[in-house]
Amino acid sequence: MKSKLFKLLFFFFIAFQIQAQELLPFVENYNKSDYQGDNQIWNVAQGKDKAMYFANNHYLLRYDGVIWEKYSLPNKTIIRSILIEGDRIYSGSYKEFGYWYRKDGKMHYVSITKNLRLFDEKDNEEIWKIFRFNGSLYFQSFNDVFIYDGKHIQRIKFPFLVSYCFVVDKNLYVASVEKGLFRMNGTKIAIPKGWEVLKNTVVHAIEKYNGKTYIFTQKRGIFVADKEGLKPWNNPLNETLKSNGINVAKFIKNNKLVVGTGNKGVFIYDFNANTSKNIDRNNVLMNNSVLSIGFDKEEDLWLGLDNGIAHVEVNSPISFFYDNSGILGSVYSVATIDKGYLIASNHGIFEFDSGNFKMMPNTQGQGWNITKIGSKYVIGHNDGTFCYENGALTKINNVNGGWNLSKSIINDTYFQSTYSGILLYNNASDLSQSKKIDGLSKPIKYVAQNKKNEIWAADNYRGLYRVFLDDNFKTKKVENITQLSKIKNDFGVKIFEFRGEILFLINNVWYTFNSITNKLEENELFNTNFKNISDVVAIDKNHFIVLQEGVLYHIYANENKFVWNIIQEKYYKGKLINENLRIFRSNNHYLLNLDDGFISLQLEYENKQNKGVRIEAYNNGELLPDESRIKHNTELRINVISGIYGASKPNLFYQINNDKKYVPISNGAVVLNNLSSGSHSVVIFKHDGANYDKVSSFEFKVSQPWYFSFWMVLLYLLVIAAVLFFYYKWNKLRYTQKLKLQAEELKHQREILEMELKKENELNIQEFEKHILELELQTKSSEVAGKSLSIAKQSEMIENIQGILDSEKDFNKLKSEIKKAIKINEVNKHEWETFETNLNQIHNEFIINLSKKYPHLTPKDIKLCVYLKMNLSSKEIAPLMNISFRGVELHRYRLRKKLSLTQDENLSKFLLSL
Repeated sequence: MKSKLFKLLFFFFIAFQIQAQELLPFVENYNKSDYQGDNQIWNVAQGKDKAMYFANNHYLLRYDGVIWEKYSLPNKTIIRSILIEGDRIYSGSYKEFGYWYRKDGKMHYVSITKNLRLFDEKDNEEIWKIFRFNGSLYFQSFNDVFIYDGKHIQRIKFPFLVSYCFVVDKNLYVASVEKGLFRMNGTKIAIPKGWEVLKNTVVHAIEKYNGKTYIFTQKRGIFVADKEGLKPWNNPLNETLKSNGINVAKFIKNNKLVVGTGNKGVFIYDFNANTSKNIDRNNVLMNNSVLSIGFDKEEDLWLGLDNGIAHVEVNSPISFFYDNSGILGSVYSVATIDKGYLIASNHGIFEFDSGNFKMMPNTQGQGWNITKIGSKYVIGHNDGTFCYENGALTKINNVNGGWNLSKSIINDTYFQSTYSGILLYNNASDLSQSKKIDGLSKPIKYVAQNKKNEIWAADNYRGLYRVFLDDNFKTKKVENITQLSKIKNDFGVKIFEFRGEILFLINNVWYTFNSITNKLEENELFNTNFKNISDVVAIDKNHFIVLQEGVLYHIYANENKFVWNIIQEKYYKGKLINENLRIFRSNNHYLLNLDDGFISLQLEYENKQNKGVRIEAYNNGELLPDESRIKHNTELRINVISGIYGASKPNLFYQINNDKKYVPISNGAVVLNNLSSGSHSVVIFKHDGANYDKVSSFEFKVSQPWYFSFWMVLLYLLVIAAVLFFYYKWNKLRYTQKLKLQAEELKHQREILEMELKKENELNIQEFEKHILELELQTKSSEVAGKSLSIAKQSEMIENIQGILDSEKDFNKLKSEIKKAIKINEVNKHEWETFETNLNQIHNEFIINLSKKYPHLTPKDIKLCVYLKMNLSSKEIAPLMNISFRGVELHRYRLRKKLSLTQDENLSKFLLSL
């Protein structure tokens, strides 16, 4: 155990005695991937159009806060220097100088030296500096200076190698690399009295400040000129500057000096506080070699680096504490102490003092909140609660997770919300004495009191509770007010105290408690003025912070009016710790925690957002005036340019075609696609959190698509006319063909009708013939019947003759009588053949069916079947078949056998059924 403790203490000592920066201005870095140019930035200046211009080796860079533009010289040489006067941007390069001007959204170059033959072939001159002196422009190289009065160019050659020229108090100084610093008068030069010390010294800047001339040398630091001559600047910073090399220097407002070095970034010295700050790669600067310094209208710095560009907001009311090492961790709370800061982070509790911060003993782990009570600092920690006083830290209880500590509105009692409920501190002078409020053993995030024997508690997850206490702070009753008020979405309730009143922020809606109805009611004042608020933190009774749709606003309450001041999102984007915003006020500023440090903001800060924005609209790379017309289905890019790069940059939104929805403008540009044909308008608004104020607008028209152009419409009409013409022709042809087809169809129908009539006639003829045949059949049937009767009579005659034979005795007479009777009644052979033929024709179908069904029947059998079908008796059949009655009966019997009939079946009925 001792070994582990020793290792832990050793780790603390080694790991947390580390260097850290104090508060620094906000820095925006731009690298090559942002501006798509070269490494070095040799010169920086802001134009009349508020755009920033940079001499970037082969390119002239332009940045208006929205887009980067780059331009190269016609001869593609390196641009070393720029000077801006009015609408002209003068630039100097290798054997070339001229100026740029902007037209139609693009930069155009005009050469001053073209065709003048100022430079010899052997010259190797580059223009490193451009300045105005005595009404003329000076273009300075290392060996010459070219004086341009607008019409003529005078060349003055130096007798030595020159670093730079400087204009101070209407005097022109020339810095020689080896000979020292000279004052130039016309074409004559001389070393000022007492300045001989600068021989063999490279001078990079000369500035006048408070009546004194400061000379900045590359390796010998800063010299100050007075009546007696030059003296080294008496400041500890001077030694640091000597060792790091001065490249450039400028005095800025508020009595500050900015010095850019060769390998230690930039130093900002405050003459009022006699302190300096260093911005380099150890904190926020992208590159340690500063080549140039420029200013914008806000008097913030633009640093030209050896690799990139940095925008330093030295005049912003916002400062930052950075921890790029990650050892500090995410800061959950911060407070000012006598010599620095006290910081609670997710790694522990740290003390920052004299540029160093260290972890306090036995505090490793999650720190939550720091609250100042008199001279004491109460710190809520995962392992309990600590008290910091006079540099010493003591643990006052072991209750885990002190999220927040709040003071009662009605007395000096303090309530601490913890993982397991609420702790009460009834005596601020003795914080070691605390009492746990029973009846509410759950994670409580916020606590407030504005009425005796009653407190409000917000659960860390969901729900708002009203806790009733007796005079001894014992719990009498606990009510879930959000449930009683029938508020369904009661997650993440926040309690906010404002001028003695307690408000509750629940799901972006503000509530207050109605003691008459015992329910929460929406607060009209706050719901009207503060919409879409996700978090709120009090600073004091008249100041607080709100988080609205990811943007922080500083609110100043003036009676019932609220003054909104936006805190630009770029300062904390992606760095806010959700649900854990904490504010610590210290004199005239306040601190806000971030996940990599914290912000310091001025309490009386008023962000007067610039309303003067300019619109540049581009379509297919061309700048468009207002009310222009663009082609259909092309992109329109609207750059909304404020010319403000720092804290006062306006928060802009836009509406299109009077839509009620306000759309935030991302990165200063509105990009519109897939626009319908017709007139459109884009209106730009400045949003301060409460109101939307119109600042600009742009109107334009979208042409009809090419397929709706005049010529295309004409073509469509011609095509339609041609189609109609050909349709008419086709329809006419079709009609003619239709008539022809109808004629053919009528002819065909006529033929069909004729065929039908013919067929019908044939059918009628067939019916008629059938009828004739039926008549013939009836006739033949009659004939058959007649013949049958005739035959029957003959048979009867024969029987009579037989009777005569039996009765007559006289033979001769008998013979004579018989012959006579036979002759009279003899059947004609032809008649018999006719009879059989007619009989077969009448019963032909019956004979065929009978033969198919019973093929073994003989002709006599078939003939018998025909007679039986005619319903003739055996007696009648016998003579017809020329057999006896008994022969007929015997034949009938055999026929029944052949037909396979039973005794019960009637033969005649069976034959009739066939």
